[in-house]
Amino acid sequence: MPETAALNGQAPLRVAVVGAGAFGRNHLRVYRELQAAGAAVELVAVVDADAGVAAGAGATFRVPWFTSLVDCLADVELDAASVCVPTVHHAAAAELLLTAGVDVLVEKPIAGSLADADRIRAVAKQHGRIVQVGHLERFNPAVTAARPLLNRPMFFESHRLSVFTPRSLDVDVVLDLMIHDLDIVLSLVPSEVREVRAVGLPVLSKKVDIANVRVEFENGCIANFTASRVSTERVRKLRFFQPHQYLSLDFARQDLLMIDVTAAAGLDMAQLAALAQMAAAAGGHPSAGLSLKKVPVEAGEPLRLEIEAFLTAVRERTVPVVSGADGRKALALALEIHAAMAAHALRAGL
Repeated sequence: MPETAALNGQAPLRVAVVGAGAFGRNHLRVYRELQAAGAAVELVAVVDADAGVAAGAGATFRVPWFTSLVDCLADVELDAASVCVPTVHHAAAAELLLTAGVDVLVEKPIAGSLADADRIRAVAKQHGRIVQVGHLERFNPAVTAARPLLNRPMFFESHRLSVFTPRSLDVDVVLDLMIHDLDIVLSLVPSEVREVRAVGLPVLSKKVDIANVRVEFENGCIANFTASRVSTERVRKLRFFQPHQYLSLDFARQDLLMIDVTAAAGLDMAQLAALAQMAAAAGGHPSAGLSLKKVPVEAGEPLRLEIEAFLTAVRERTVPVVSGADGRKALALALEIHAAMAAHALRAGL
């Protein structure tokens, strides 16, 4: 049940946000909004190693601030926390919290290495704590609307393009942007990965800024991923084919268009995509003799939905929608992509 109103006589969950950068401030905002709306949650602390950042967030959100997580845990009683520090520090922060009996929502990716991801999961199991990973596109209303329509999808085409910003340069574009789509596709395809081919190049940073990936699953499904953080436009789209249907999902617009492709035999994906764009512009009305339908989507902020789901898992002690195992699986594929990109670079002499 969503945390949108105070629960009957139950004490509010006391939460903190660790890391008050761009992601952390959004978590702070949502927790404060939920609290103001009467949800059974209370924002009680913010932690950031930079005293200026911590103090600024503390003043903005009217909450005690700390520059050390150890000091915060010694001074404030917590039930749950969002971990929004740089990826390389996820394991250290999560371990401190979990050992102290605090459930955690760890921003994506779960960690920078599989060893760190396993460490987080092991400590959570040892202390009986919940770990949810911040793959917020799982909570995108368009994705939620698409799930009931799944019928053995066999081909995916994903594009996630963004303009360059100086944030998240501690990781490459695969761990920064593409991992959202890797997690979504892994959650939609009931099969193990068989083969990965990839190419990636650094452009404006020292890490890969643009990448193209082809993943083949054991059941024959193919997924193509393109991610760039040096684009001139912002694009967040996923298209996929399944028997007799083609679905086009726009994460940013929270739109989902479904096309009956039975009548479109012989059309390639580019033609179907063009038809999908035409149909979207026309409000989903039939065109060219095809059955086109704009699927109803109930709008909502993915981050708020994600945090509500986390609070519900904490309150009810249930497995979170995006578990630590899910986060590890997405990270494992991302690291396999890294290896494939390195192998390609070696072959190409890059």
